[in-house]
Amino acid sequence: MASVSSPAPEAAHGVAPLRAGQGYSFVLRRLHSLSGIVPVGAFLFEHILISNSTAISGPDAYANQVRFLANLPLVFLLELFGIWLPILFHALYGFYIWYRGDGNTAAYPWSGNWMYTAQRWTGGIAFAYILWHTYTMRFTGVDLHADPNASFGKVQGEVMHTGLFLFYVVGLVAASWHFAYGIWLFSAKWGIVSGDKAQKRLLRLCLAFFLVLCGAGFASLYSFRSHMQEIGPGGSIVDSSHGLPRDARAGSVR
Repeated sequence: MASVSSPAPEAAHGVAPLRAGQGYSFVLRRLHSLSGIVPVGAFLFEHILISNSTAISGPDAYANQVRFLANLPLVFLLELFGIWLPILFHALYGFYIWYRGDGNTAAYPWSGNWMYTAQRWTGGIAFAYILWHTYTMRFTGVDLHADPNASFGKVQGEVMHTGLFLFYVVGLVAASWHFAYGIWLFSAKWGIVSGDKAQKRLLRLCLAFFLVLCGAGFASLYSFRSHMQEIGPGGSIVDSSHGLPRDARAGSVR
């Protein structure tokens, strides 16, 4: 009599567990999950909360941050192996998982399934935004590594356009959600946080982190639209919304 094997248990709330014994798939899923935190997540944390937030202090502060990053040792290799290739792997394998998976939001419309579906869509949107943003900032127009003083004006030229500004907003929200909820998925899949109560507390923290990322990003975008940059004598950066070079404004209050 032929034995009937019991089907594998379905994942709760649409989250596929990471199980050993699945060959290369297990290793690739582990790498995919890990790469979303380090280095991709670390890059988003730095890019949104540190580098872009310097725009709040004006064009000069933003140019100094771009200059600092451009002068890092082996900056091209750092970008290639620490940002571009990890993002490419994480995105392409994520699309593969999405293609192979079956959504169940209609059959089981609980919040976990909707958030997991949002994770897939925000990942796709964020990837498209990152590709476009990287291309326009790094490979078109002025080379910001060679001329950091032009960095604020280059971003500003895009966000002052209503359509591109809205694209920035959508890309920011998508990337922020994907990273914040990805922290919860990573912790649940790797067994770092177990138990319903602990996972619910972590979920609330991740949602709060999502709001922090969005808040910082929105403040940066507002700064790009509200500070008018001009290049003054000797290459000094003039915040024309105040009418004086930053150094001159600082000296006037001493």
